[in-house]
Amino acid sequence: MTTTTTPAAGASPSSSARPSALSLLRDSVRANMRQYGMLIALVLIVLLFQIWTDGTLLLPNNVSNLIQQNGYILILAMGMMIVIIAGHIDLSVGSLVAFVGAMSAVMMVRHDMPWVLALALSLLIGAAAGAWQGFFIAYLGIPSFIVTLAGMLLFRGLTQIVLEGQSLAPFPEGFQNIAQGFIPEMGPYTQYHNPTLVLALVAVAFLLLREWRDRKRQLAYELEVPPTGLWIAKCTAMTAAVVAFALTLASFHGVPVVMLIMCALLLGLGHVMRNAVVGRHVYALGGNRAAAKLSGVKDRRVTFLVFVNMGVLAALAGCVYAARLNAGTPQAGLNFELEAIAASFIGGASMSGGVGTVMGAVIGGLVLGVLNNGMSLVGIGTDYQQVIKGLVLLAAVGFDVWNKRRAGR
Repeated sequence: MTTTTTPAAGASPSSSARPSALSLLRDSVRANMRQYGMLIALVLIVLLFQIWTDGTLLLPNNVSNLIQQNGYILILAMGMMIVIIAGHIDLSVGSLVAFVGAMSAVMMVRHDMPWVLALALSLLIGAAAGAWQGFFIAYLGIPSFIVTLAGMLLFRGLTQIVLEGQSLAPFPEGFQNIAQGFIPEMGPYTQYHNPTLVLALVAVAFLLLREWRDRKRQLAYELEVPPTGLWIAKCTAMTAAVVAFALTLASFHGVPVVMLIMCALLLGLGHVMRNAVVGRHVYALGGNRAAAKLSGVKDRRVTFLVFVNMGVLAALAGCVYAARLNAGTPQAGLNFELEAIAASFIGGASMSGGVGTVMGAVIGGLVLGVLNNGMSLVGIGTDYQQVIKGLVLLAAVGFDVWNKRRAGR
């Protein structure tokens, strides 16, 4: 004889099976623990140094300086994240930054070339360097560690040869504005920078529209979505963060030009990695190369394109760094590859490949940037700064290993 159970009075079968808001929030945090963890860590670090520096960290001029100081590292980190997702590494980006900066200096200072043309040629030089390394890695099968290590030595030597051991300066004002400039003021006089406020409204509208479309798409496919109240709270928090950040910038000189460049790269590369076929193939190669090849992924072409992209971004970072220094110097780009790799792993990349996001690379780069800026403001020496950053990187990778073991269990 079989027995059946009935729901308690006042409860329906559908309501008993429906997950609560708390359980949905917990599941979402667990599924994205690494990225949420780094975002929470960034917020805590900002709060710590904001208190420690008596409010200096988040002063408008320091926030703008923080963005301009770390722009080239964030650009490198986005490209490095894609390289690591594909299962490779690039040790040459710091030397390529120096070489492209040197070539741009030669073109503009020695040969009086217009800065726009010099910038375009510099990006082409970066693409050629990335293609050269990508050919050896993708089509000849030489490990990326060896190829890019050779590239690191090669580009550093070429930098010394091109500059003849001396710095070249100054650059045209238009080129300097890539790293030092702000978007111009327009409209009537107010207490805030008007174009920055307009960009903030556009950013809020874009983020809310994307959240709404993602939620609508998930509902169409009958996927679980957070309750309406939780979703509204998330959108409210995002809006408040964007508005607060925009008001901080608008109370100084507005949005730095390099920030516009970074936002364009973040949107473009993020879209490619999330939605484009080549982005899916990059994740597939990093996750399981053999299975990806059996599924029809053209692994050589994808790997080649990954390194061409890295070369272009390294060239752009080289131009930004040279513009900030207002000089092409032989010592430019030292340890930039280590900063980019550290930002990628702190931001959620996995040693085995196939895991990570472009936004995660930006978060990891900001963690390092805020640490550098905050420790400098409170007077911590560079020796202790290196120790602290090393411990942060070790903790981030250790958290990744722990998270994988927990998921396996």
